[in-house]
Parts: sequence; structure tokens; C-alpha cells
Amino acid sequence: MTTFNLTETTASKISSTLTRLRHQMGAPAVGMVLTLVMVVDEAGQYDAVRAATEAAREHPSRILVVINRDPAEANRLDAEIRVGESSPGEIVLLRLYGKLTGHADSVITPLLLTDTPVVVWWPGDSPAVPAKDSVGQLASRRITDARASRDSVSAITSRLQGYVPGDTDLAWTRLTPWRSLLAAAFDQPVGKVESGVVEAAAGNPSAPLLAAWLSQRLDAPVEVAESPGPGLTAVRLTVANGEELKVTRSDARLATLSKPGQPDRRVALTRRPTSELLAEELRRLDPDETYMSAIKQLAKTSVH
Repeated sequence: MTTFNLTETTASKISSTLTRLRHQMGAPAVGMVLTLVMVVDEAGQYDAVRAATEAAREHPSRILVVINRDPAEANRLDAEIRVGESSPGEIVLLRLYGKLTGHADSVITPLLLTDTPVVVWWPGDSPAVPAKDSVGQLASRRITDARASRDSVSAITSRLQGYVPGDTDLAWTRLTPWRSLLAAAFDQPVGKVESGVVEAAAGNPSAPLLAAWLSQRLDAPVEVAESPGPGLTAVRLTVANGEELKVTRSDARLATLSKPGQPDRRVALTRRPTSELLAEELRRLDPDETYMSAIKQLAKTSVH
């Protein structure tokens, strides 16, 4: 991979440098399917860029990384450009100083790929209303992560406030294997579910979201209970005859599915890395209506 640094530069110089580097390598910027914009701090950029690069192997992208530095310094834009034959796209780290920290959208706009979707991801702190954020307004999809918030449960329970179609949260994406397994458990009748409980480590934002989804789908109260973790550890659903349908997981890799009248079954239920979560979200660029329904249900059941 080739790295090219530009200091005290402009968006137009970055764009022309990208074009020149790609042509020098005999690989002009074609085949990229979207622009992924990441807004992250310096401390979190390494892990976030690594996750985005892995996700881009499935979705070749122009990855623009916005890193706001000291707003008290003189206005300056520094860029680090990474391209290479082995790279699934282009990576541009944009370090903004001075008043530019409040106008990242003006830096990003000239660098967006034409006629392709724009996705914005906040790996750390995110705006209260992503769609009203100046960078978020550029995107058709906006990805947040409640787990990165200081109070992750409050962050996910308040997601409905300011929700706009196209918003999603990785706390929801982490639930995909759980939701798939639980849905499959009802392929054969098990009786009416009367109540349920989702068990997870304290402060896990996916737990109340899963409880809300289950409550809505099963038309039954589903509570959240604390467990030692890691992450989500169990879902227990009580059916009309007092028996339980349950999924229990203790090692973040394998789970046990128990259904009334059937032998226990071991199933894969692995905690996935951020790169896989991001790749999943990049597969769908239309609004996630199921997520919207889940946060609406969560808002109804949460005590504020």
C-alpha cells in the first residue's frame, strides 16, 4: 500500500492526488460502490480504520476519516492518503484544525464519489440527531454505536428521538444472529409465549433492544436481567404450560437451544468483530424498518 501525506492542503489537492496515484498504479477509481465517511477521534481511528478496511473487502469504498483536532489552532487541513493494489478502495485520513473542525462537510463534499451512496459511521461519540449533523446530512445511511456512549443503555433507549429513516445502530446489528436463531426456534409451534427475560452484562445496550423486539413480535412482556456476561448470555421465554424455550450462551461462541419436548441443541452464536457488523450494515442501503419498529417499542417500554 502506498501512503502519501499532504500538509496544509485543500480538498481539491487531495482529489487530484487521489486521481494521480490511482493512475500511476494503473488502477483508476472505478469499482468502488460507496463512500464511507467515519467521524472519529485520534485515539479511536486506528481500530476504526482497520474495521472499515476489512468491511471494504466486501464493499470496495472510498473511506474518508474525519479526525477533528484542536479548534483553537490556526485553520489547517492535513491529509494522509492510502492506496494500493491490495487495498479494497481508497483511504483518506483528514485531520482538521481551527474553524475547519466545525465545517467538516465542506471538506468532505468535494471528495465524495459521484453517483454512489454515502454512509456515515460514528464509531465513538455520535450526535444526538445524526440526520441533522452537517456530516450526517450528506448520507443516506447513518450508523451509530450506543455501546461507545458513556451511558450505553440510555443512548439506545433514546434513539427514537430524532430518528430519521436511514439511521441504525451497531447495538442492533449485534443482534442479527440472536434474532435469526430465535425466529427459527418458532418454525414449529411451541405454544403462546406469556413472558420472557433477556439476560446480559450490565450496561449492554443490545439487551433492551432485543427485549423490545421480542415483546413486539410475541405480544408478551419481556424484561432485562443482569448476568455476569460477556455480552448477551440468555433469552428465556415462558410458554403457556409453564415450560421454557431458552437460548443460553456462556462463552461468546456457542449457545444451547432448549425447546419443550425436544433434546437440547448446540448452535454457533459467536460475538462478531466490528468489521463484520459494519459489512452487514453496508449490504443494505435502504431504511431498516424492523430497527425502527424495535426502537419505537423500546421507547414505549422504557422508564425515563
